[in-house]
Amino acid sequence: MDGRRRNPYELTDETPVYVISVAAQLSGLHPQTLRQYDRLGLVSPDRTAGRGRRYSARDIELLRQVQQLSQDEGINLAGIKRIIELENQVAALQSRIAELSSAVEGAAAAMRQREAQVHASYRRDLVPYQEVQQASALVVWRPPKKRGEHT
Repeated sequence: MDGRRRNPYELTDETPVYVISVAAQLSGLHPQTLRQYDRLGLVSPDRTAGRGRRYSARDIELLRQVQQLSQDEGINLAGIKRIIELENQVAALQSRIAELSSAVEGAAAAMRQREAQVHASYRRDLVPYQEVQQASALVVWRPPKKRGEHT
């Protein structure tokens, strides 16, 4: 969730609305196959108070993906489960990267603003210090002779 309050009647891709028979029809799978996928943890729909399964549009898409990987690619269910877990992990990491990138950009902007404030606060009557290069010549200072002194 992004922190904003959502309308409880707003339908999203994650809203659990489809009973198992409709989800089976939409995904092209048998209801028993959906139950098996739920037991294996491949696609876990939300549950009603009476423990009935409710599938979301995202669940239906995941069911289609599982079917495609199984039938077209020949991947077994354990492999499919691992693929789904890794895809979820990648999505979570990408989301975290986006959060951190945003935080870094904000910190960099704040630093540039603070740096500009510091530069604006410099006293204009001060001169920046520059290191003087040392020469190789030797200078000897002798005080002027006082009157009446002889060398």
